[in-house]
Amino acid sequence: MTESKTRSCIRWGVAAVVATGAVALVNHLVARRTERNHPAEGKFLDINGVRLSYTDRGEGTPVVLIHGNVVTGEDWNTSGVADLLLTNHRVIIFDRLGFGYSDRPLGSLWTADQQAEVLHKALVKLNVRRPILVGHSWGTLVALALAVRHQEDIAGLVLVSGYYFWTARPDILLAGLSALPIIGDLLRYTISPLLGWMQMPLIKRGMFSPASVPDRFEAEFSTAMALRPSQIRAAAMDGSQMISSALALCDEYRLLTLPVTIIAGAGDRIVFKRMSERLAAAIPHSVLLIIEEAGHMVHYFAPQQVAEAVETIGATPLHNPEVPALAPG
Repeated sequence: MTESKTRSCIRWGVAAVVATGAVALVNHLVARRTERNHPAEGKFLDINGVRLSYTDRGEGTPVVLIHGNVVTGEDWNTSGVADLLLTNHRVIIFDRLGFGYSDRPLGSLWTADQQAEVLHKALVKLNVRRPILVGHSWGTLVALALAVRHQEDIAGLVLVSGYYFWTARPDILLAGLSALPIIGDLLRYTISPLLGWMQMPLIKRGMFSPASVPDRFEAEFSTAMALRPSQIRAAAMDGSQMISSALALCDEYRLLTLPVTIIAGAGDRIVFKRMSERLAAAIPHSVLLIIEEAGHMVHYFAPQQVAEAVETIGATPLHNPEVPALAPG
């Protein structure tokens, strides 16, 4: 290589590094501005060095709401489910690790089991007595992990649009790339936010299809919050663990004796309804509700049915709020 070509390569290399650094700085500044414009509305708990963001409202038998990917705990408010439950219940909503304002420390995969243990310790700290867990999408894996490991501490489960068994998931390949150290960090601080802004209209349509995207979701969902590098990392890591998390839990579903209601949208194109039908077959005493014309975000299409499922579990003989608080563990 001639000296002039070598100098040219060096100049282009330096320019690429400077451009990458500039883009990363811009994304960092945009994320900080987004957080200033959308300040945390809840409280914080420290669980073994992990800062957990949550809200705790209302009175009555406790219900814990666990959100899925892309969104934050605020999704339960936007859908209307939380408002319906607040009539009769103490409603606790967590931002899962890495979402909203909850931390997701480096050095751990933060599997469904690990996330469940953090929530269990948080519930102990909040003196919550045998809550009903409501999980949506990836949040169902966390709810199931918590119930499987601490069944005596949980009154019942309402599982909405969940992924419960191994199936081929091409989207995991992209999530896995974004979850990798170094490569994933480079992507989420550079091109991933830009691609996210371009893809978000399609992502939202896919989440709600065959129903339309509700006006309230369009108004209240913050794309900028979802596309912060920290939340992109959390979503990618969770997405890459869908199969492994389901495999770790599926043999234990049959051991669940607590009340379980399974809800799915008939038109769900992200996790097909047969996944919920298969779970219902694995838990013979469970109740299965298939909501016609609803998609993956079925809790927007049928918030009343979700709330009624909670009320039904709360009224079962197995649900006894007069029990000791959750035991540490």
